[in-house]
Amino acid sequence: MAKVTSKLQVTIPKAIAQQYGVEPGDEIEFQPAGPQIRVVLRGQAGHQQLSKAERLRLFDQARARQRAREKTRPRTDESSSDRGWKREELYRRGEPD
Repeated sequence: MAKVTSKLQVTIPKAIAQQYGVEPGDEIEFQPAGPQIRVVLRGQAGHQQLSKAERLRLFDQARARQRAREKTRPRTDESSSDRGWKREELYRRGEPD
């Protein structure tokens, strides 16, 4: 895991740099991707447009990973949790009784 320094610099882990061919002096680009940040190596395969079939394959893989994670997490039933209030009470908040 990399840490952000006080100067907002980030070190790319060696294994990741080797896997993607990142060399000293290469330019990388940070792109917003929803709640994450995407790191793209300029002038490399990261800028190539994926085919529709490849995008669908990647999407299916991600969906399968998400389903596997959901199976391992215990599902909490909101109605059985004892939090001291109910959802319906939120809608009546501030109204006279």
